[in-house]
Amino acid sequence: MLYQITQYMKFLLKSTNQHGVHSPFVFNLVTKCFYDKTDFPAYKNISKFKKDLLCDKTKISVTDLGAGSQISNSSTRTISEIAKHAGTSSFRSKLLFRLVNYFKPKNILELGTSLGIATHAMHLGNPKATITTIEGCPNISEFSKTNFEKNHIQNFLLLNTDFKNALKDLTSSSFDLIFFDGNHKKEATLQYFESLLPTIHNDSVLIFDDIYWSKSMTDAWEIIKQHPKVTVSIDTFFWGLVFFRHEQSKEHFTIRL
Repeated sequence: MLYQITQYMKFLLKSTNQHGVHSPFVFNLVTKCFYDKTDFPAYKNISKFKKDLLCDKTKISVTDLGAGSQISNSSTRTISEIAKHAGTSSFRSKLLFRLVNYFKPKNILELGTSLGIATHAMHLGNPKATITTIEGCPNISEFSKTNFEKNHIQNFLLLNTDFKNALKDLTSSSFDLIFFDGNHKKEATLQYFESLLPTIHNDSVLIFDDIYWSKSMTDAWEIIKQHPKVTVSIDTFFWGLVFFRHEQSKEHFTIRL
């Protein structure tokens, strides 16, 4: 926690808003998506989806395949506890909705389904998109699959396996948006990034969750944004976004949200 606080203070000192952005692509993204104040009707669905999870006292046995929880060491947790401590926040869910609504990706990959809060938000951003989402814990996977069907989420494929095995069968696919939200370890994050590079194209966007989770996770982020194929990177503190637009010169942005 001390590391994250220290890094956030540094972030505030070097971050900017749209007035410090000279790239038309990034300027439009910041002003028309990041800072969009529209009260989208979908926001009510996003809030209700999470509220229902926060009220669910069902107990399940949890298997952590990633960095694990910073809150609880117990293998048995309630759905409400997972939603409160591990689920995507309302602020991030709405931003994720706006990003999908803005870019209109047709094929989305999510590493780390959890309770599907982010999955649901992305679905609302573009209901026509096909979402492949991977969850390692069998019980969470089964719960989320049932909950997706209950909430009429269509065009999704939920894979219950570890990321490494799942990615072996996905390298021939093509993804417009990839959300990395399931393993906050440096080595694993870099491995997944490298494995998925064959699936990206000029207009793909990759979103990395919790880039300041730990020093090693920040190190992974620094390596990723320096990769030769990455041309644009954006640090929002809690998320790191990278783009592969050949028409742009390599540039990094630090944006306050």
